[in-house]
Amino acid sequence: MPRFFQKVESDTPILTGEDALHVMRSLRMKAGEQLTLCDGEGYDYLCQITGFDKQNVYLSVLEKSPSVAEPSVSVHLLMGYPKADKLELIIQKAVELGVDEITPVITSRCIARPDPKDYAKKQARLQKIALEAAKQCGRGKIPQVHLPCALKTALPNAKTQGANILFYEGGGEPLGSLISQQESAACILIGAEGGFAPEEVQLALENGFFPATLGKRILRCETAPICALSLLMYITQNLQ
Repeated sequence: MPRFFQKVESDTPILTGEDALHVMRSLRMKAGEQLTLCDGEGYDYLCQITGFDKQNVYLSVLEKSPSVAEPSVSVHLLMGYPKADKLELIIQKAVELGVDEITPVITSRCIARPDPKDYAKKQARLQKIALEAAKQCGRGKIPQVHLPCALKTALPNAKTQGANILFYEGGGEPLGSLISQQESAACILIGAEGGFAPEEVQLALENGFFPATLGKRILRCETAPICALSLLMYITQNLQ
């Protein structure tokens, strides 16, 4: 069933803009057919199409329910800023796996260095990638992609009352020993291509992060968050 993100403030919402044109021109839906509106806060609204005009689709709400696709754990991913278009892939897959927020972080070993003048335009594209991924996989929320910031700024702002985990090549404990099945919040920190400098690892530890391992193989920076999120969601029973 088609899904669209839009605030629902009445029992007769109106779908507008690109989404309305998609319903009319691409999907060629008709009055009486059904679609789902997601309010971006974890609720789905089953709606029936009641009519059209040139730019709008008129709807009637049939049912409101919590989104079954939202995980029970809220995860903030702190990702070392990677080179090329790797960040786009990471955002897409992280959203599919259930991440709630993503903050690119600048570390001493980052190869790529985003230009602040250009990043506003780039962030709009990254946020759109998050939106499209959320639509595709049936999420009830649109994860937020934040502006890049320095590691020392990101750590105290992002750590949670739950599990705060550092993944890096220096090793650590198995993730299952650091996070519980009932965990409701987590923040995971993963480095870019060059990993972390020793002083950055120490900074993370001082901010309450615990080192975890993803095994004996060194994973690429775009593989590590996919692996970490998959494990985290499995442990918290969100991949079962």
